[in-house]
Amino acid sequence: NRPVENTIVGSCVFQFKVDYELVKHLPTGMAFYSDAVSAGGHLWGIKFFPSGEYEADEEYVSIFLEHMSKSRSVGVIFEVFMMGRDSKPSMSLSHIRRLCQTFEIMEDKDSSDCWGWGKFLERTTLEKDYLTGRHVTFACAIMIIDDSCVPVPPSDIGTHLGRLLDHADGTDVSFIVDNETFHAHRTVLAARSPVFRAELFGPMSEATMPSITLHDITPATFKVMLRFIYTDELPLEDELGDSSTEMFQNLLAAADRYALDRLKIVCAQKLWDKVSVDTVATILAWAETYNCQELKNRCIDFFVVEENFKKAIFTDGYALLVLKFPEIIAEMKKRV
Repeated sequence: NRPVENTIVGSCVFQFKVDYELVKHLPTGMAFYSDAVSAGGHLWGIKFFPSGEYEADEEYVSIFLEHMSKSRSVGVIFEVFMMGRDSKPSMSLSHIRRLCQTFEIMEDKDSSDCWGWGKFLERTTLEKDYLTGRHVTFACAIMIIDDSCVPVPPSDIGTHLGRLLDHADGTDVSFIVDNETFHAHRTVLAARSPVFRAELFGPMSEATMPSITLHDITPATFKVMLRFIYTDELPLEDELGDSSTEMFQNLLAAADRYALDRLKIVCAQKLWDKVSVDTVATILAWAETYNCQELKNRCIDFFVVEENFKKAIFTDGYALLVLKFPEIIAEMKKRV
């Protein structure tokens, strides 16, 4: 009698290419429409508002999925992400959107049944990162679901494990970091990190110690890492304040130290989102130090753009890069 997950009964994946230079001056509330596409026996269209749907959205582009068939209600999963200048999907998690919605039969045949995002992406970000020539391209996926099945709620195991961490129920090990104490559960740490498993259940002395003192990590970093281990989530960036870049750098080091591969990738993506001519050298050094090959490659690609290189070489991060990783400097100079 267990619940059955929704079944996808039809789908359509397509690219919506927009001549942005042509439509970017459209006033707020005026949309540019895609051609109609078919998925699951229904017709669908994309509405793109280059200046936002409403005045509150005017600094953003808005994008919506419109159900153009009026025959019957339908459940749908709609995903949108940006295509980069390299014609590959954007890696930025903050630039990917997903919704699961039931489109109802509308009594008013002239009304529009739309769902989407008023603040999909800031216009300045779209123009800076995704405008290729005159165009921007959205990759869209429409998946029709059989909503006759019993709906299954999303997993909440992270929420429950987070409560376990908060209430310290059944903790059997503690960590002391700069005189702050953090309580945890050996089995949870061992399940998530092979390094913790070796330390807490192997022949190391820590396996029998009720309290372990850690060095080379700050209490703030350890606290965020510990919560990620339990919940698989990071705090929102505004909760980290102005030190979010430093926190992601420290978490990258901690993730590498404890072989938390997913946390390492998440931090690499967060740092890539913060790359600029002022930060690229420092972030490149961290990528090289902690074996983040994808982040390293992207930083080098950014660095070797001539206009970026001419500015980045005057930063403190570049001076540090010259001292620690001269081989990277030599590689970049060959490509500039």
